[in-house]
Amino acid sequence: MGLLYLFGTVALVSCSRGTDAQPTIVVPQQVETQTMPPTPPEAAAADAAPLPHIDAKRAFQYTREVTAFGPRYMGSENHKKLERYILDHLKGDQAEDDAFTAETVEGKFPVRNIIAKFPGKKDGIIVILGHYDTVYPLRNSGFVGANDGGSSTAILLEFANQLRGKKRDGYSVWLVWTDGEEAVQKWSDTDSLYGTRHLAEKWQKDGTLIKIKALMVMDMIGDADLNIDRDANSTPWLLDLIYAAAEREGYQSHFYAREGPIEDDHLPFVKRGVPSADVIDLDYGYNNVFHHTPQDTMDKLSPKSLEIVGDTTLETIHMLDQR
Repeated sequence: MGLLYLFGTVALVSCSRGTDAQPTIVVPQQVETQTMPPTPPEAAAADAAPLPHIDAKRAFQYTREVTAFGPRYMGSENHKKLERYILDHLKGDQAEDDAFTAETVEGKFPVRNIIAKFPGKKDGIIVILGHYDTVYPLRNSGFVGANDGGSSTAILLEFANQLRGKKRDGYSVWLVWTDGEEAVQKWSDTDSLYGTRHLAEKWQKDGTLIKIKALMVMDMIGDADLNIDRDANSTPWLLDLIYAAAEREGYQSHFYAREGPIEDDHLPFVKRGVPSADVIDLDYGYNNVFHHTPQDTMDKLSPKSLEIVGDTTLETIHMLDQR
């Protein structure tokens, strides 16, 4: 039985809260408690399947190329360039979009969720989300969002590389590059998550939501000092499954040293009963000093972190297939 520092009442803000200033993370005094590791779910039984591995160097290069576009906020020319970049990578795949005009406190903005579908033989869908927009209020600050927007865009591109080809033996996997995750003024229930709020409502109306077996959000997963938070707003059994996948890969030390509620792209789906998990490291630099600042640059990231999250996510998909 190991010792783990838990932050049971940590106020963790999402990667988008507090857009006009560095977000605040309120961390109470650490309390040393004895705790058992997360209980692996039934699907985490002994498995002889080979462990999956992404091409971390390629994923890191994608992150570099995405970041090189500069600020990529909704409505900007760089945002349009990144849309084309993503779609170029999906040529030959089953790709579609969910495009609409968002009414915001700063006026109307075009929003475009990009969806790539990789069919499986089992009846059901696993959805992986990651936002590609950057913070609108920081558009003139030099903020390029290498981690916050860049890493999530890139890891989904690498997942597409891993998934394309023959039909999957397991569930269908849908990759969604979400748009409008960031607030255009200040984070609130109505000024944030524009893309996923629209998509969740659309999928509820057309019957897609009931087919989703699990949904995972990738956000701020490139931090060289990687420590994925255990989000109290996520589905516990899915968090446990992700931990079991990390354990099988030997990456468990990078997961769940902190715990608390996080607001992110999964919330519109959580509210509709979809099993969902936010895979996010919301302590970017000491006391989160790099988050939503011009210091969010490539030199703070590591291909190893993309490897840890990428491999763990692919193993989680494999374990979900076995359920």
